[in-house]
Amino acid sequence: MHAEERGHLTPGIALAQSLEEKGCPSWLFISQKGVDSRLSSKYPNLSFVPLPGAPLIKSPAGLARFCHGFAFSFLRSYRFYKKVGADALVGFGGFSSFGPAMAARARGMPVFIHEANRAVGKAVRFLAKRSTRLYLPEGMQLEGISPEIIRNFGYPLRHDFRRIPRERARKQLGIGLADRLLVVLGGSQGAISLNRWVKGNIESLAKEGLSVYCLTGMNNESSGVIQMEGPNGQKVTSRFVSFTDEMNVVLSAADLVLSRAGAGAISEIVRCRVPSILVPYPYAADNHQYLNASYLERKGGGIICLEDKMEEVLLDEVREVMFNEEFRAILRKNLFAMDEGDVSAGLADDLMQCLKENRLDDSLQGGVLRMVG
Repeated sequence: MHAEERGHLTPGIALAQSLEEKGCPSWLFISQKGVDSRLSSKYPNLSFVPLPGAPLIKSPAGLARFCHGFAFSFLRSYRFYKKVGADALVGFGGFSSFGPAMAARARGMPVFIHEANRAVGKAVRFLAKRSTRLYLPEGMQLEGISPEIIRNFGYPLRHDFRRIPRERARKQLGIGLADRLLVVLGGSQGAISLNRWVKGNIESLAKEGLSVYCLTGMNNESSGVIQMEGPNGQKVTSRFVSFTDEMNVVLSAADLVLSRAGAGAISEIVRCRVPSILVPYPYAADNHQYLNASYLERKGGGIICLEDKMEEVLLDEVREVMFNEEFRAILRKNLFAMDEGDVSAGLADDLMQCLKENRLDDSLQGGVLRMVG
């Protein structure tokens, strides 16, 4: 998988972990961005291959960069498949998968495509028509694609991403057990509008006795701690952190999370069973964040606040959810029911079974399946 963002790399890592456990050597194509390098460095037992590429931006310069990146990624991945004797490619959506996917097809390799969001973009539609298997979220099909090649799977979470007891999580973060904690996150790049909302409402939140742990994003404001006076003169501590490698600890410590609605963020929220208010990014491709958030809301796992309504209603909604223990208990119960368990193991089993059923294992080198994701 050639990843343009953390949301595409993390499911690739999860799948590679499961494939390696089953004796299937795997390599992960990653972008040359710092966020990918930082995350991949945490997994020295996996094999990462930096690959050039550029997102598709509809401007003359953007199209030129994309075509240049496509050509380089096509040639480099084509040569790489031959070098390692790869048997199949798994792509995790997006235009950045074009080069590796087309190179795999040119070599006669089967291509598997995974779409985590509840909207299928043009890139995935194009690649799906040329894939052996298409993985979509629960209940989704795709017009023009045979249901026989579609399997419904959720978002694979890395094996080390586990919900931990609230008390232990708070001890790790240095947060008091009695604090009411609002976690705010906008993905690895942060969300400027969420950061701005927190800064504009930090005093009002403190007066309610609400502490904040805000992940600002690596390219945004620097880290820091703010202490303000809360109810009855008590000190309320809020923390601003640019990035964390321990998102499971942060979410496990939270009473409520305010978040964007990417597929990865929602899967992590479900795994940690933390009630959430989701603010979909309004300019997300194919409005996929709104569709993701709507699905969670329909399942009773969280609520939506549209970005253009934040200033009007968000503070009241945070208060309402934070001080309604019964409502949050219902949300946690529904989130528990939504947890799909070890998705990456299920994906790995289906991949290997599919190759066996299509007799593609006859050509495997030394009887070992070699996967590139």
